[in-house]
Amino acid sequence: MKITNVESFVVDAGWRPWIFVKVETDEGISGYGECSVSRAPFAAAGAIEDLKPVLLGTDPRAYEMLFWEMSRRAIAEPLGVRAKAIAGVELALLDIKAKALGISVVELFGGPTREKVRLYWSHCGTTRALYPEMGKPPIRTMRDIAELGKEVVHRGYTALKTNIVFPGDPARVHFDGFGGGLGRAESTDQVASTRMLKHIETLIGTFREAVGAEVDICLDLNFNFKPESCMRIAKILEPFNLLWLEIDMYNPEALRQIKDSTSTKICTGENQIYMQDYLPYFQARCADVFMVDAAWMGFSQSKKVGDLAQVFEFNVAPHNYYSHLSTFISASLCAVLPNVRILEIDVDDVPLREELVTHLPEIKDGYIKIPSGPGWGTELNEEAARKNPWQKPKARW
Repeated sequence: MKITNVESFVVDAGWRPWIFVKVETDEGISGYGECSVSRAPFAAAGAIEDLKPVLLGTDPRAYEMLFWEMSRRAIAEPLGVRAKAIAGVELALLDIKAKALGISVVELFGGPTREKVRLYWSHCGTTRALYPEMGKPPIRTMRDIAELGKEVVHRGYTALKTNIVFPGDPARVHFDGFGGGLGRAESTDQVASTRMLKHIETLIGTFREAVGAEVDICLDLNFNFKPESCMRIAKILEPFNLLWLEIDMYNPEALRQIKDSTSTKICTGENQIYMQDYLPYFQARCADVFMVDAAWMGFSQSKKVGDLAQVFEFNVAPHNYYSHLSTFISASLCAVLPNVRILEIDVDDVPLREELVTHLPEIKDGYIKIPSGPGWGTELNEEAARKNPWQKPKARW
């Protein structure tokens, strides 16, 4: 079996792009992967194109060798969009190998450790605040936050994650860690004001009152604050018993400082790539739960990170805010790891998401069934992908 073509699809998913990879072979078996990068879609697509000379004419089933061959070609710039492009290709290679054997990727990696995995409703309130054109109920007041919390419970989910949502008309979300404009102290200096602290306490308190004591709540701080502000936020949130406070930070000692200052549990890791990046964080024991992202590092590398986390007695929680193809991939990862905490999924999303795959995930009572079909258990609907190309930036954060 030989690779005959590698193709990428940059798809318009409303307010951000989704990036898919297709690898074709001379035996008529094609594989699909996803490596969605919200802020650099064409850079990732270009990186995929740059990998074609490494791949064409090779046997796709040798995914481990091809991963290292692609990585060696990018050794001077191993991370960023190059790593994500490699991840998308590797996922497609695994899809091919499992399909050629007539089994699922889960079976390829030893069979399932579980039949289903618990989900949390991600970007709960965030999406509705930023993108009212979806037609979901608006987030104008804290009463709307409370109603959303009740909706989470009514729809069977037992956990949610939100960001720092400010209800209003229009509503907004604090994402200044990703860039907030010249001179905005909370953007450049990453300091939480007293007003910010009070708002976070009100926001999470409103969610907690709405969902009750049994439903888990997570708050994602992203890159918004320095450790000093994170410590103050973690302290005021202690009464609400969060599943975790999520913090992105590239210094494990700084994260350990935050963790040691509070009883609020800490999650991190979605921006790390490969075992060598995670190792100092594991050694510092600077978080309680670590995220892994198969769409950004590939499946086999995510599995290795999960296994390394098991050595250090940590749970992992796959980062997954992409299309349903990524959800199938992430659920497959959960199936082959013994140390999974919970899986992320966006419940509010564009209708196109349901059209982009040939099989939809089976979700019931806040759990997703582990995929069992050949490969990932679903395929990209190429017709829908081609009809909806991403053309220009639309992101509001």
